[in-house]
Amino acid sequence: MNDLIIIAENLTKTFGDFTAVNNISFAVKTGEIFAFLGPNGAGKTTTIKMLTTLLSPTSGFVEVDGHSSVKQQDEVRHSFGIVFQDPSLDDELTAFENMEFHGVLYSVPKDLRQKRIKEMFDLVDLWDRRDELVKNYSGGMKRRLEIARGLLHHPKILFLDEPTLGLDPQTRNHIWSYLKELNKNEKLTIFFTTHYMGEVEKTANTVAIIDQGKIIVAASPEKIIADNGVATLEEAFLKLTGNVIRDESVSGVDRLRSHRKMWRR
Repeated sequence: MNDLIIIAENLTKTFGDFTAVNNISFAVKTGEIFAFLGPNGAGKTTTIKMLTTLLSPTSGFVEVDGHSSVKQQDEVRHSFGIVFQDPSLDDELTAFENMEFHGVLYSVPKDLRQKRIKEMFDLVDLWDRRDELVKNYSGGMKRRLEIARGLLHHPKILFLDEPTLGLDPQTRNHIWSYLKELNKNEKLTIFFTTHYMGEVEKTANTVAIIDQGKIIVAASPEKIIADNGVATLEEAFLKLTGNVIRDESVSGVDRLRSHRKMWRR
């Protein structure tokens, strides 16, 4: 089990009578690029919130980097970086100030912090724009800055919740180029969600597909494609989850909103 950096067993999350995640189990290997896919409202973001200590499971077990996400939250939080689906930068601060603030929050020593900030800005090609207010950044620049910030404290795992949503293909390709380099050179484990199936085929070692709170398959992209007798992962995804357009259920969203205070702890 030493090569497993994330272990989830019988993981369940309910909000009243609504079950967002229903008794799922999976594991992620150290240094793996793991794609977690599903239609809207399938339980992807709720699962990530449980893995990253933002939500407590109703039942089940989660271990991240050898620590319980319920009983050892500080240790778990220091082991990962995260890029949320929604923007989380402070637009009224400069890019450098956003990075500095994050480094202080994670207790990165000042001398090391300055060196690491420079390295991360160089990684995402933003060093020359470090003193600009974030509100003047383009969407692609903000996404690159969020990734740089998530990597600042040298995490072992990077969680990405739709990291390239709304970005042009050129920016998406650049972002994945950075991430694959880190995965290769530093054995960074990447756990991500996306609706861009082409990204998954090009990057993921393992794909887990969740629908209606349950994992319906977990295997390599190539195996999922072959087992479903189709030519692409997108075709396999549609075959497994159906063609009906999905949306977040109103009741589910209302319940999730009622738990925002707990998420922010």
